[in-house]
Amino acid sequence: MIPFAPRRALLAGAALVGLAGIAPDAAAQGRACADLTALARPDLRITRAESVPAGVQPAENRGRAALAGENRAAMPAHCLVQGMIAPRTGVNGVSYGIGFEIRMPEGWNGRMLFQGGGGMDGVLLQAVGAIPVSGADAAPALMRGYAVVSTDWGHQSGDSRDATFALDQQARLDYAFASLPVVNDQARVMMAAHYGRMPERSYFMGCSNGGRQGMLAAQRYPLMFDGIVAGNPGFRLSRAAVAQAWDVQALVRAAPRDDQGRPILAQSLTPGDLRLVADAIVAQCDAADGLADGVVEAPRACRFRLASLRCDGAKTDRCLAPAQVEALERVFGGARDSRGNPVYASWPWDPGIATPGWRIWKIGTAPDGQNNALNWTLAAQSLGYYFLTPPRPDLRMTEFDFDRDTAATAETAAINDAVGTMMSSFADRGARMIVFHGNADPVFSANDITAYWDRLATENGGAEATGRFARLFMVPGMNHCGGGPAFENFDAIAAIEGWVERGEAPSHILARGPAFPGRSRPLCPYPQVARYVGGNESEAASFECRAE
Repeated sequence: MIPFAPRRALLAGAALVGLAGIAPDAAAQGRACADLTALARPDLRITRAESVPAGVQPAENRGRAALAGENRAAMPAHCLVQGMIAPRTGVNGVSYGIGFEIRMPEGWNGRMLFQGGGGMDGVLLQAVGAIPVSGADAAPALMRGYAVVSTDWGHQSGDSRDATFALDQQARLDYAFASLPVVNDQARVMMAAHYGRMPERSYFMGCSNGGRQGMLAAQRYPLMFDGIVAGNPGFRLSRAAVAQAWDVQALVRAAPRDDQGRPILAQSLTPGDLRLVADAIVAQCDAADGLADGVVEAPRACRFRLASLRCDGAKTDRCLAPAQVEALERVFGGARDSRGNPVYASWPWDPGIATPGWRIWKIGTAPDGQNNALNWTLAAQSLGYYFLTPPRPDLRMTEFDFDRDTAATAETAAINDAVGTMMSSFADRGARMIVFHGNADPVFSANDITAYWDRLATENGGAEATGRFARLFMVPGMNHCGGGPAFENFDAIAAIEGWVERGEAPSHILARGPAFPGRSRPLCPYPQVARYVGGNESEAASFECRAE
């Protein structure tokens, strides 16, 4: 943090000076949107400040590595401000700065939402505050009256798979954590200038890397937000990236080669093979929650045996080749070094393995050796440029060494990973955090977040005490930030708002899902799971949250 602290102090001071320079009547009544350009300074560019009429549709989220929720409802009338903080020329003559966008609705409810990013960021997403789950249809924060802010986290690349920014030291820091307080401070100043008052409540919501950013905010900036929603968080992102190399190397062993001798990763397991595994998981584990309904609610009670699918002879549609069984067992057993020591978590068996959201990360869809799995493409960039110190831009996933190279992620892990457990200030001030995570997430292991949660509880007075300020909700069947045979349609904003502002700690979160039309289910706070207790099998009221 040391290289960044002086800059943050300078920026925050300049922002407050700018606010202090507003005439008293303007401060009380607020400035017109176009007049906010007057707040520009040498270290603050305001490139856009304009009023947007009601009825404009949000744009699609382009350039994203991870899926995110989108709601196509029209936006309310609002003030749109875009700009850049601390523009500079960095390593190799590349231009950097912290881009931001703020949308301030006319019918402001006094709340602010900081919208998390995704992938390697570098993309300035529209600040609408949609629930960051692909199957969610609840209204985004902007449509509820929130002022919403987003940022590109300190670099501009146009595609959140691009990690080349990490050759610049300050850009690494900005991506890891340092953009957050700078943009948050500036957004609050801008809102005060426009509305004539500061936000009354401040929230953060994000999924994937945005989930990591939310957890990191609770750990490093405990006084910043009143409520945080962190979805499928890459909280131990440095080791999850190592696991992606492990998965590639494991699955390559079962992959055929193209005419150039390159492994065809997508053919290591066909959709039919993965459906065979998913059906076997359901057959062996579904009823452990009291109801055979296609949803594996109790993964810890699951004693799935992949070996039962091994072909006795030639490969058929009803069995897996020995190489396929070995590859999947290596993947789900978790990454290890040459001595057998785990370097990342294992993974739970879940029927979400047979869905496109699992396939695109682990094996992709490419018909030849031009592999498009995100574990092959995105991970090679992130590992080579960002997680390894010094950077190794020419890194090949098939050549990653789990003894030598895992240790080389430690420097980035120290600034990046949200693994802290001391949250006394966060809890004491009444702040609250909701974390949700899919059991079938193919990039961040569900077993990793539950292991962290066990440690969080141990170091904060036990599960009951921890549950007073933070709760984890596991989503059976859900892939990364949505997708899969899951009840993935839920309103995270309403849940955190009710807990923070009315003291309504969520005993469960009501969820539905496009995979299960006409059905509802409670998402339960870990370590509880939804158990069927009788009644209409399609209704959430027929389930109770109980210990697994």
